[in-house]
Amino acid sequence: MQELTLLKPSALKMLNQASVNANTFEAVAREWHANKIESWETRTAENVLNRLEKAIFPLIGKMPITDVKAPIMLDVLRQIEKRGALDMAKRQSQVCGQIFRYAIASGKAGIDPIPSLRGALKPGAKGHHAAITADGLPEFIRAFEQIEGRMYPPTRIMFGLMMLIFVRTSELTTTEWKEIDLEKEYWIIPWQRMKMGKKKLNPRKVDHHVFLPSRGWAMLRELHQYTGNNRYLFHNLRDHQKPATNFGILAAIKRMGYSGAMTGHGFRSLAMGVIKERLGYRHEVVDRQLSHASGDTYGEAYDRALFLDERKVMMQQYADYLGSVASGKVIAGKFGKAA
Repeated sequence: MQELTLLKPSALKMLNQASVNANTFEAVAREWHANKIESWETRTAENVLNRLEKAIFPLIGKMPITDVKAPIMLDVLRQIEKRGALDMAKRQSQVCGQIFRYAIASGKAGIDPIPSLRGALKPGAKGHHAAITADGLPEFIRAFEQIEGRMYPPTRIMFGLMMLIFVRTSELTTTEWKEIDLEKEYWIIPWQRMKMGKKKLNPRKVDHHVFLPSRGWAMLRELHQYTGNNRYLFHNLRDHQKPATNFGILAAIKRMGYSGAMTGHGFRSLAMGVIKERLGYRHEVVDRQLSHASGDTYGEAYDRALFLDERKVMMQQYADYLGSVASGKVIAGKFGKAA
């Protein structure tokens, strides 16, 4: 009878380490991803892996999947919550749950910790457009910088303008060049195109002043080289006589990994939060720039008078704040007039 050959301790240690390396969270996740890839569209597969590589693998990728318990998983998802991406945290929770269930089925794990987190994550805002918070700006801007070089120039400019001036997407995409004076740096949207101006009952007949920072005017001058001979700033690619849609913005947000965590309308919520909380402006000043209805004649009069100069300064300071976030040198302060 042949005797069993015992492994030396060093060989046994190497064998155990190889088993651990094969069953790290990242290794199992990539195996799960490869198993699912044929059932997904190419872009879906890329987005799922990209989000794992950005938000999950750096934190727990090298850990044995059996060591990733509920408290660790909760801490990982809370890192995503801290940047304001509540819906994204929920989505990543769902993806990780699928990975754990795959690990259980393949004999590489025994427990899925995700169900234990029910009620521990922050709920996403209901009835509102998804939007990141001021705390999530640095990572959001970095994500945009990674894709902007591969974007169609007008789409890149549309995205940049949404960041800087936060008009409604429909108001931006239907803007005609005749509404803008590049030489005098003047842009007014006629009240008939504004949301409150389209009301059939008591429409708000106040033209909207779009105040651009210096960087915004530079963007428009660049855009004029591409679309200046057309009716709209952003025309439909198939029919230049029709305006573009906000599809380019939504596609960029998805490529950045923020699908479900940010929307075109979300730029307005983001701006209000930053300008009020970080720059210290009064609510009514920001409201006028967002073209919200004031509900009283006093507010309407201010829209045509005192707030105009203050809003112009505010918009430049907001652009400066975004620039400081992008450079990593954020300078917070109370720039606005206190209430």
